[in-house]
Amino acid sequence: MQYGIVLTGGQLHEQVALAQAAEQAGWDGVFTWDGIHLGDEIAVYDPWVLLAAFAAATQRVRLGAIIMPLARRRPWKVAREAVTLDHLSNGRLVLPVGLGALDDSGWGRVGEPTERRVRAERLDETLEILVGLWSGDPFGYQGQHYQFAPMAFRPTPIQSPRIPIWVVGGWPSEQSMGRVLRYDGLMPYVLPSSGLDNGPPTIAAIRAWIAERRSLDGFDIVVEGTTPAEDPAAAAETVAAWQAAGATWWIESDWSTFDPDAIRRRIQGGPPKRE
Repeated sequence: MQYGIVLTGGQLHEQVALAQAAEQAGWDGVFTWDGIHLGDEIAVYDPWVLLAAFAAATQRVRLGAIIMPLARRRPWKVAREAVTLDHLSNGRLVLPVGLGALDDSGWGRVGEPTERRVRAERLDETLEILVGLWSGDPFGYQGQHYQFAPMAFRPTPIQSPRIPIWVVGGWPSEQSMGRVLRYDGLMPYVLPSSGLDNGPPTIAAIRAWIAERRSLDGFDIVVEGTTPAEDPAAAAETVAAWQAAGATWWIESDWSTFDPDAIRRRIQGGPPKRE
């Protein structure tokens, strides 16, 4: 299992220092998030620029934004930005994607579509476009939302066959999980209407469902949560249950705080793994 942490807050240079500290403390991944406006009291930075700063300040950790709601981004622009960051980081970028949370006013308040169906359609088309453009071959597209004549993107990503794409999958929705099967990782979201809990037994069932439909070689199952910095043994015990269920990444993500001091304390506590 690998261990990442989301830097939810802090001023720009402070977050870069936190990314360096996370690498030094043994974490495997450092993540930011993609928001436009979540309230006037929250400092929000562009994820691409912030990730570029993380890439320049670190050498080893995986980098990404949890999550990027691609329905509000131009696919060809994402393709170019991601390849640039992939090269800048020497192949350390991962692209976690999903429909996006509507409590971010960077949707309806600025004229972006809020209907779930439209966001899902745009997400699917964008992912198809990314894969096509990253191939380096001439690629054109004629979809419901995006259309363009063939063009070839250079350079291609450092990573092969492409920059890994982790997809939020709503379990047990066949449409949502079908999207997951086409890419490189799952960030599970257990639908409230299912009546299921989101604990390790459900993750094990999801993993078995995926294994029946595609190879798990190189496929990540990514779970989020919080563990106590002050009790490493308890933290490791919590995460071990998810590892036993088949998770390959644990992402420490405390969305209740934007306090950089709290984030620093969790970073310094180290990844929640058994020694």
